[in-house]
Formats: sequence, structure tokens, C-alpha cells
Amino acid sequence: MIYLDLFLAFFKVGSFSFGGAYSLIPLIEKEAVQNYGWLTPDEFLHVLGMVEVFPGAISVKFATYTGYKAGGILGAVVANLGNLMVPAIVIMVASYFYSYYSKNEAVMKAFKGIKFAVIGMVAAIMFQYATKMPLEWKTGLIMAIGAALIIFFKLHPAYIVGISAIVALIIL
Repeated sequence: MIYLDLFLAFFKVGSFSFGGAYSLIPLIEKEAVQNYGWLTPDEFLHVLGMVEVFPGAISVKFATYTGYKAGGILGAVVANLGNLMVPAIVIMVASYFYSYYSKNEAVMKAFKGIKFAVIGMVAAIMFQYATKMPLEWKTGLIMAIGAALIIFFKLHPAYIVGISAIVALIIL
């Protein structure tokens, strides 16, 4: 039963993951923490930090970690199959029809609406977790540095992760 649950949970994540990597975070949290309890809220935050450090798609890393924790190697494989099935099929079909629908106004409006919804989802999950974390001047400084490096310097996220790790080693 655990394998079916893993497949279906990450099938949902893969099916409704519009807008890129960070739009997945609320979906993964809902399935892995709230619905199934495979991860605790604290563990989810730790895994979120861990998946930022390693290369690859966030959903694949979460599916692998969660699947392995809940069902071993087979659990990791099954969670990833569920996670990747819908996006792989959709992109194959979409690439076939892209030239026909790329100028359709209704399709463009729908995609624009999805983008704004994703921004709201990401902001909400980040606010939720920021308010659950103990905020002291040191952690606030690291968050401020990360935000400033993105907003003002347009620095690549990989550099921000490295800089944040160095700053954390010095002040935490």
C-alpha cells in the first residue's frame, strides 16, 4: 500500500506542478507532511534546505528522499515514476501542438493566470515557514543577504547558497 500511496502522492505533485520548482513546495508539503506524515514539518524544512544544495529538480529530490524514507529504494523509484509521468506525457503532447496554440489568446491568458497563482503560492509557503522558524538577528541577516543578492545583484542562486553557507559558518 505504501508504494501506491507514494506513487499517487507524487503523481499529484507532478500533475499540478505549474510554474516551476518553487510552485511544487506547497504541493509536496501537503502530501508528504499533512496528508501522509512521511515527513515532519521540521524535517520538511531540513529537506527543503538540503534539496537546494544538491543539483537537480526539486521534485525529483523530494520524491527520492521521501520515497526512500517511506519505502526504501523501491519507494524512491515509485515516487519518482509518479512524479515524472504526467509532466513527461504532457510535454510530449504539448510540443506536438505548440505551434498551433502558441498564438491562442485564451491559452496565453490561462498561463498568465497560472504564473500569478504560483507567485502567491510561493509567497504563502515561504511566509508560513518563515513564521515557524526561530528568527533572531543572525538568521534574519542571512535571509536579508540572500534576498539582497537576488534583488539587487541578480546573483545566481548557486552562489547565494554558497555565500549563505559561508556566512552561516561564520556567524551561527
